[in-house]
Amino acid sequence: MSVSLLGAAAPGFDRPLAVLEACHGRIAKQCDTLDKLLAHLPVNGADAQAQQAARAVLAYFDTAAVHHHDDEERNLFPLLEQAGAPGACDLVEALTLEHDELALLWRRLRGELQQIESGAAPALDAPLTQRFIALNRSHLEFENTHVLPLARQVLGAAEIERLGRAMAARRGVTFVV
Repeated sequence: MSVSLLGAAAPGFDRPLAVLEACHGRIAKQCDTLDKLLAHLPVNGADAQAQQAARAVLAYFDTAAVHHHDDEERNLFPLLEQAGAPGACDLVEALTLEHDELALLWRRLRGELQQIESGAAPALDAPLTQRFIALNRSHLEFENTHVLPLARQVLGAAEIERLGRAMAARRGVTFVV
């Protein structure tokens, strides 16, 4: 476990399921920012606060969220299937489809956020933004209550280490036990 400059403890890649769970928390915070931005824009337009919020959301979903989906699809989901976890194939199929839908929604929302970031647009497409937020929240809730507990139940130490090593490598970070 490492401590950030802000003092919050962040799990290390030797605890990859905790890293995934922490990422879920950060995604939820970005969704909260999008919610606030939706309320802020009609009153204030694309002011400096709106531009800063849009920049933060763009930075997160363009990098960390992409790594997160790769962690799950390329590493965690195959490990669950290989472990013979009950219902893993159906679970993986459904979650991968949701990842695809989230990616599609993000591509549409991303352009709008770039316009906000530059001060060129005063509003976001509310139904699109609300759909993106709602799908993220339900997806995260499902993963936190079903997928991560299942992984903790069926994956052994070797699989957990393999997952952590892959996640660290994806980010160019040295894996430390």
